[in-house]
Amino acid sequence: MPEIEDMLRTTLVVILRIAAIVFPLALLFGTYCLLSLPLRRRERAREFLDLLDLGIEHGGGPEQAIIRASETRDKTLSMRFHMLASHLRAGASLAEALRRVPRLLPPQVTAMLLVGIETGDLQRVLPLCRHTLDDAVSQTRGALNYLAVLTFVILPIVPVLSVVLSIFVLPKFEMIAADLQSDLPSLSVSVFGGRYAIVGVQVAVMLFFQLLMFCYVVGPRMHHWIGGRFIDRLLWQLPWRRKRIQRDFSSMLALMLDAGVPDQRAVQLAGDAAANHVIIARARTATDEIARGVKLTDALRGIDGSDELHWRLKNAVAGGGGFTKALRGWFEVLDARAFQQEQSAAQTATTLLVLWNGLAIGLFVVAVFNMLTNIIEGGLLW
Repeated sequence: MPEIEDMLRTTLVVILRIAAIVFPLALLFGTYCLLSLPLRRRERAREFLDLLDLGIEHGGGPEQAIIRASETRDKTLSMRFHMLASHLRAGASLAEALRRVPRLLPPQVTAMLLVGIETGDLQRVLPLCRHTLDDAVSQTRGALNYLAVLTFVILPIVPVLSVVLSIFVLPKFEMIAADLQSDLPSLSVSVFGGRYAIVGVQVAVMLFFQLLMFCYVVGPRMHHWIGGRFIDRLLWQLPWRRKRIQRDFSSMLALMLDAGVPDQRAVQLAGDAAANHVIIARARTATDEIARGVKLTDALRGIDGSDELHWRLKNAVAGGGGFTKALRGWFEVLDARAFQQEQSAAQTATTLLVLWNGLAIGLFVVAVFNMLTNIIEGGLLW
């Protein structure tokens, strides 16, 4: 019936117009949520550390500060924070509560807090925890941010354009060439015949980079979804992550040594604070060597695969004045190198993606214009 058909057509037009408005907004909002996720994790962790600091300074202990904050029902506090507070109300210690709610904080921060609780000097490790949270800022600055926008917003457009060309445009040119009994140029034959393979490669590249960026942005959740040991080994292969793990280990080691903790125990606690199975295993090897009578500086040779930590600790021992003070400059150098390597990797990936997108679209454009030129020349000769 014409009336029903007109109604359906009108409804479809309205739905398409609404989708044309809602889909871009949803895409932009989803991209914003992904890009801001490291900073939101950092902000929640920073607020938690501030509560611990206030509880220690004003008396009552950090447990009571967390419970009182939870009782305010502040909407900025996460659900996991209230879960932690409920465990504390039930009589659990702070260390037990942190272990029961592992995703409240980044793994490195949780590990450092557990070390501070175990040594009885929680306030001493809070500055290190805050310094570790600055890594989230590095992840959302510079080229890495551009790579995330390119991966989630711009990169999906290229396969869509290629699919449209492959389904609606290129077959028309093939039909025109067949009607004119004109031979297709060799480049056009290759691109037209392999257009679906090109689209498949584009989609595979897009999904690969999106998966990498998704894993990078969600961060600690990957430990629970895939497995901590596998992720830790993978992260250890990234030079910038390796330098940050080395920074966390060495800074906690210096802190423990300055606090008078025995060498063997200090190395073990520093390995636990780094929250990486690779460095934990190497720290255990170092503690075994210390137990056999090897010097601390010699036992730590295999921690980072180089002698840099070894000779820096030797210089710190010879110079006196405390390990943390002597190694502070090196910690800053590790931070700077990690940021530089991270940005260089992001810039390289961004450049490769731009070149690949240009190559993929360029192949279709050149093939089509080559085909048009051949048709025009054939028409003139005819």
